[in-house]
Amino acid sequence: MDHRECMERIRDTGVIAIMRAKSSEQLLRAADAIRAGGVGVIEVTMTTPGALSVIEQAVSRYGKEVLFGAGSVLDAESARAAILAGAQFVVSPSFKASLVEICRRYSVPVMPGAFTPTEILTTWECGADMVKVFPASLGGPSLIKAIKAPLPQVELVPVGGVNLENTADFIRMGAAAIGVGSALVSQKLLDSGDFDTLTKRARRFVAEIARGRAD
Repeated sequence: MDHRECMERIRDTGVIAIMRAKSSEQLLRAADAIRAGGVGVIEVTMTTPGALSVIEQAVSRYGKEVLFGAGSVLDAESARAAILAGAQFVVSPSFKASLVEICRRYSVPVMPGAFTPTEILTTWECGADMVKVFPASLGGPSLIKAIKAPLPQVELVPVGGVNLENTADFIRMGAAAIGVGSALVSQKLLDSGDFDTLTKRARRFVAEIARGRAD
């Protein structure tokens, strides 16, 4: 997918599943499960063992069916390695200009992390495609509303503390999408092999996105 297609997929889906798995097999089985539930955008954190190999395998296996990105990327060198492994978007917990620059050089969507209005605007002006508001648990949905008032042009993605109970509120308050980790893909479910529950959770998150957009 090109840059435009990737961005459209993220916006349309509205849910970025953040995965930290113990193995590539575990992650790929989880990907099958949540894709069946309607979530086709997955962030593989760089804290996953052999993350680059996992991304390469996943992109080869799913093609355009699932959008795979790299998360917890801390520097330009790691971003480039992830992109060369096939990552279709890059997410960072913080802002670093060189990381944004390398992603734009390769025309790969980049989502740096920020929290304050100053950080968010600086990140946006430096070329971020979306801004990861992290940790969103500190301000909740009202934080998104407050930031969007003076900065309506910035596409915000709250991450940290997002769950089924507040997803619709985050979207209602102006979030372009949400990033969700253990509330969707928990290590406990992965270890137990309860992939049916993962599919059900994915469907519920998709439904909450739709509910938030309908209000």
